[in-house]
Amino acid sequence: MIMRAVIGAVLACAFALATAHAAPVEHQIQVRIDPATRVLEGRDRISLDSKRAVALLLSARLRIDTLAVDGRRISVTPDTARGMQRISLPAAHRIDLRWGGVLAPLARNLDHRETLGYAEPASGEEGTFLPSGSGWYPAVDGALERYRVDLDLPAMQRGLVPGKLIAESVTAQRYRARFAFEHPAEGITLIAGPYRIEERRLRTAAGSNVRLRTYFHAQLAELASGYLDSVAGYLDLYERWIGPYPFSEFSVVSSPTPTGFGMPSLTYLGIDVLRLPFIRSTSLGHEVLHNWWGNGVYPDYARGNWSEGLTTFMADYAYRERESPASARAARLAWLRDYAAVASDEDYPLARFTARTHGASQIVGYNKAAMLFFMLRDAIGETAFDAGLRRFWREQRFRVASWAQLQSAFEHASGKPLAAFFAQWLERAGAPRLRIANARSEEAEGGWRLSVTLDQGVPPYALSVPLAIRTAQGELTRRMQMSHERDTAVFDLAAHPLAVVLDPDLRIMRRLAPAEAPPILREAMLAASPTQLTPGADGAMQAAAGDLARRLFENAPTANASVGATLIVGRHADIDAWLTREHMAPRPAELAAARGSAQVWTVRASDGRIVVLVSVQDAAALTALERPLPHYGQQSYLVFDAARVIERGVWPTQAQTWDLATQR
Repeated sequence: MIMRAVIGAVLACAFALATAHAAPVEHQIQVRIDPATRVLEGRDRISLDSKRAVALLLSARLRIDTLAVDGRRISVTPDTARGMQRISLPAAHRIDLRWGGVLAPLARNLDHRETLGYAEPASGEEGTFLPSGSGWYPAVDGALERYRVDLDLPAMQRGLVPGKLIAESVTAQRYRARFAFEHPAEGITLIAGPYRIEERRLRTAAGSNVRLRTYFHAQLAELASGYLDSVAGYLDLYERWIGPYPFSEFSVVSSPTPTGFGMPSLTYLGIDVLRLPFIRSTSLGHEVLHNWWGNGVYPDYARGNWSEGLTTFMADYAYRERESPASARAARLAWLRDYAAVASDEDYPLARFTARTHGASQIVGYNKAAMLFFMLRDAIGETAFDAGLRRFWREQRFRVASWAQLQSAFEHASGKPLAAFFAQWLERAGAPRLRIANARSEEAEGGWRLSVTLDQGVPPYALSVPLAIRTAQGELTRRMQMSHERDTAVFDLAAHPLAVVLDPDLRIMRRLAPAEAPPILREAMLAASPTQLTPGADGAMQAAAGDLARRLFENAPTANASVGATLIVGRHADIDAWLTREHMAPRPAELAAARGSAQVWTVRASDGRIVVLVSVQDAAALTALERPLPHYGQQSYLVFDAARVIERGVWPTQAQTWDLATQR
């Protein structure tokens, strides 16, 4: 996830509108931080290309000590709102100021969902995190920024900002480093901590010299070499796919909080995240790729953030494709299954996505957008698709670019008009609801004639729908073109057709039918009005159940009957009794042995709502689920031993199939 997500959708849109026209400004910052006391002291000289009035943004936690425009001292009264000071200044070429204050304490108790909206400049001896958009330095509102930053920290601390490391020194008392960023940037993020640094120099496929570093807490030191190996591999992959890596450094930096952010030339990942064995082969590559998409070409947020979807497609999904066709299909199924969990009133056009703020926004902005790129590649071919990516990079590097510039690059590469394709997937909320309305066959001269009718709902999309046709001589695939609410296609076949399967490889963005989308936790997590019940629970169980519900659901749960999701929490015997009393299916066979300390599973009630059952040994077992369970939204069932998952899975799916013998 690129750092701009921390600022939030409103600020991001305002920023994009301004940066589309404003020339970059230049900062020369000197900053001294004492993490033990959280005191920051800074000096900045801001240079503008032309004399003009600007406004500075600074955290309300900090104070301005001195301020001068073109060498003349002035006093100002800031406007303060939402924790930020806005300081309007008269026209000037140069602004000099000193500022300082006490930073917020490092928030260790946030979960990953809470960090998405947290933008306080925070410090502590375990780590300092001053994100762009937090107001830790006097940012010029609505401008891209070039900068030089001189960083001064206690001797046991190390720190960095995105950009090129110019100089670095350590004495018995202090650590000092100078960084420069010569390209127009969206903001400046500063990170520090008690880091151990490991460095490697790399000559890339494009001939660039890149300094690779890890800034790791002591408990991660043994992982540094492996992470440097993986970064080198990703730089090689994406240079060959897109074009030269745009920076002189790349660093992997550990965070004491559960963050996961990408910034130009670095990624900032939680200690617990970096320990996970699969991160090097998944999330790390995603963050490296953001140096091309998001931090190398900036999204025009006012017209929609394309970078998260493109990065998801070229990183997370691409790794699954390299693994196997079955793994890639499973990834597409997960996207569509998640999308099926989004209520219609929570859905919105992809062009409105700016940053991930909750589960529905991730499903639209990451997954639906990635599916768009998958369908686009199907439509224009892999060669043209890759050529379009490289053209987009050449033309838009270090510029603000919108979906329109992406469309133009792919049109030039493919020679095909793509306005209708992009319009239907970007400007509409929702997706087609494809179903087989009818299919029939008859003998024809030299073979068989098959007629297939599909419905897709309104408004209709222009679609090329794959159909698998099972015949007496094997299975074949045909594409059916659709542009109306209902269309019929006729296929001449050599063999007797037996059945028709709709989009069996899941190559179309669509709303899955109920049998194609078994109940998963995500559906409950996104429910607008979830219900929480604790049959047979005592006070300790009720309190733990309430804490779990607040972590799990994005909307506050109630104890009232609901047509949405229902969470049932209790000890094993109480859950079994509740299932019997409500005439619901007993504990699934996969869980019947009552293994582990807790079992979680989903069922679809007769009225269509999803029910999540959490069956535990005791209140302690329930409390252990609070942090891990929200991370398993794509699962239908899980078994826990304390906080560790020992088994998980998804209920089977059933493809839409029309049996020509039974005519259904």
